[in-house]
Amino acid sequence: MEDKIKILVADDAKDIRELLKLMLEKAGYEVVLAVNGREAVEKFDDSISLVILDIMMPRINGVDACAQIRVKTDVPILFLTAKSTEADMVEGFEAGGDDYLTKPFSSTELLLRVKALLKRPHMADKERESSSQIVIQDIILDTELQQVIRDGQEIPLTEIEYRILLLLASNRNHIFTAKDIYEKVWQEEFMPNSSNTVMVHIRNIRKKLGDTGPSPKYLHNSWGRGYRVV
Repeated sequence: MEDKIKILVADDAKDIRELLKLMLEKAGYEVVLAVNGREAVEKFDDSISLVILDIMMPRINGVDACAQIRVKTDVPILFLTAKSTEADMVEGFEAGGDDYLTKPFSSTELLLRVKALLKRPHMADKERESSSQIVIQDIILDTELQQVIRDGQEIPLTEIEYRILLLLASNRNHIFTAKDIYEKVWQEEFMPNSSNTVMVHIRNIRKKLGDTGPSPKYLHNSWGRGYRVV
């Protein structure tokens, strides 16, 4: 019998935990439950393929739990939140989160996000099989190691940040809209708030590359059209 994909779910609200467990088990996943961020960190192990974290939790909140789990692994992490401001998104993504879902949410929307996130390891394998290096001025994207390097030092991007930069760098001078980027990187349908998600990730990439001045060096924004690497 084939092993089920195991998902770790952390939420301090019992009704939400049980609802998520029911939704995910009905879809064929195995579910491990945690009642707060600390327990999520403690229960995480190599058998977990995806983590779902509520942000507002006692002991350790979801953002801090994400950061601690991210030290151990690059498995996808999905935030559940009643907060959807840009500042909240930035904090979650900078901690290493891959996506977020605003409460209340439907079973269909949750399962679509989960399936999209679980596809990414397979997509990363395909990327490693492509050309070994892409050079953007003084930055090297090593597609075999999935690293971004400048002056011999790795620039620590999250998986989503790396995939966005790789998409743009692999198609120099091609302008990608936020919709293009979201659907190619997240592998799910573009939603009204998806543009903000892309914008926050682009901003984080620029910050990590030191590309935040008035004249961008690597990532260029063609106003009203989209983003490109020249």
